[in-house]
Amino acid sequence: MSDDEWWRSSGPPIPVADGLRITGDRKNIGRTWWSRRFVESLEALGLGGRFERGRRYARAGQVLSMSLSTSIVVAQVQGSRPEPYRVRIGIKAFTDAEWADVEKALAGQALFLAKLLAGELPHEIEAVFETVGLQLFPVSARELSMDCSCPDWEVPCKHLAAISYLLAESFDSDPFEYLAWRGRSRQQLLDGLRGPREQPAEAGDEALVDVLDNFWGAPVTVPAVAAVRAAPDAVLDQVGPLPLTVGGRPLVEWLRPAYRALAEADDQ
Repeated sequence: MSDDEWWRSSGPPIPVADGLRITGDRKNIGRTWWSRRFVESLEALGLGGRFERGRRYARAGQVLSMSLSTSIVVAQVQGSRPEPYRVRIGIKAFTDAEWADVEKALAGQALFLAKLLAGELPHEIEAVFETVGLQLFPVSARELSMDCSCPDWEVPCKHLAAISYLLAESFDSDPFEYLAWRGRSRQQLLDGLRGPREQPAEAGDEALVDVLDNFWGAPVTVPAVAAVRAAPDAVLDQVGPLPLTVGGRPLVEWLRPAYRALAEADDQ
């Protein structure tokens, strides 16, 4: 009996007790627009013929393991044979130069950065990729490579389809997984968006976002109470210059009147 004949006459898959499974209903795989867009892009490439059986596998928990790294997803899927099938889905990752163009286009969009920091992909991000000549989601089968160790000759087989659905749901909770698959981790992307600005601020006028990590600096010794009463704003001179200005004046100078007013109120 050939492999193909064996596959067509095989029975149901061996049940898995603690497999990975999708939670979406029959027609709604993925809660977010980007995960649904990923599935739609695969279906638009004519890869949706086996997706119905793949959904059943993914919902039944037949996937034993799945891991994602740049360009490649590898998984094990339990079928009707005792030996799990080895599944791989590869996607063309963008180069560092292409990602640099994307980051430059995104850097001037404060709303985009805010949504990315909140764990969301803004709807308009596809258009941003298009402005630099890239497509965020695959538009050609040449961008993907799929293979499975099962004897089914058709691609995608139900095992590959099951992984596609699990991928989509994993992108729901963390869209940076999809971006990492295409070549940029979360930290790399955010570091790129926070890179040097084309118009640097004047000395002493650093933006607050640039100094948050070290704004408070090292702990300082608070002067004795008697010294503070003798010169209520002297404590400001103990902490060293703060790298912020407001209205062209150092932040310290704005704080001095408040310190003096508090000392006077305490004396009354």
